[in-house]
Amino acid sequence: MADQKTAHWLEVTIFVDGEAAEAVAELFARYSDNGVVCEQAIEYDETQETPSPVGPVKVSGYIEVNDELDTVRQKIDEGLYYIGRIVELPPATFRWVEDKNWMEVFRNYYRPIEVGENLLILPAWVEYDGDRIPIRIDPSMAFGTGTHPTTQLSMAMLEKHITPNVRMIDIGCGSGVLSITALKLGAGKTIAVDVDPESVSATHDNGKRNDVLDKIEYGKGSVMEVLSGEYSYTQAPIVVANILAPILLRLFDAGMADLVEPGGLLLLSGVMDIQRDKMVERAQAAGLRLMEETTNKDWVAFVFRK
Repeated sequence: MADQKTAHWLEVTIFVDGEAAEAVAELFARYSDNGVVCEQAIEYDETQETPSPVGPVKVSGYIEVNDELDTVRQKIDEGLYYIGRIVELPPATFRWVEDKNWMEVFRNYYRPIEVGENLLILPAWVEYDGDRIPIRIDPSMAFGTGTHPTTQLSMAMLEKHITPNVRMIDIGCGSGVLSITALKLGAGKTIAVDVDPESVSATHDNGKRNDVLDKIEYGKGSVMEVLSGEYSYTQAPIVVANILAPILLRLFDAGMADLVEPGGLLLLSGVMDIQRDKMVERAQAAGLRLMEETTNKDWVAFVFRK
């Protein structure tokens, strides 16, 4: 084990459940230029095509040892504090490590994730010739790797409601996983926007990996940019937003319901069960009617019709 004088990296590690793993990984990725490693035990079943994850997820990030180290460590501590206000987190651990190929380690541990009836999230480098629809995502960057219940709820809703050649708007696109899923399910085109430039870049890269980039109109922005006409359409039959509840409420104030065509659907995820009633009331006040809701652990997802 290295000491501070010989170390190239400071490793930060935390053990969390699937609900928190993606949020923690996204936080670590902001400060880990060589990627984030997520490790979880798996068990094999002869009847399953892919192994099933079990137990907590070990999330590790690697911070370069340089003059900014103390500042970066403080920012990570602050980020973990805020995530801990939403879901309970154990303390993180830190240790000095020498240089190694972290991306190779990362690739050795990331596994496919089955979602819904027919979807499979795959690491970008894994070959697949099975019956499920593969969604290839580079899980080293941006929110939306498929490990979080809210992403899985969103994908399952899309599986039920995407119709051939339908147009969609994806607010807070993250890795682009929901736009890619919609297009793989038969949608004709999506507008995918995010306020984070790294998410926009990840959406481009993942769209290219899945051979659907020509059908994604992507860029930096949110509700206001779409409504103002910066993209090719301002309304769609399906609008999806997988973002935490406080942000969803602000997006309603910005006019998110106006993005939905009359008779169209707004698919929302990122809402904890204790926030359920407030979200439904806000949606109804915006002229939307609750059609269905599904849950995964403490998270709730909704389908509203305009």
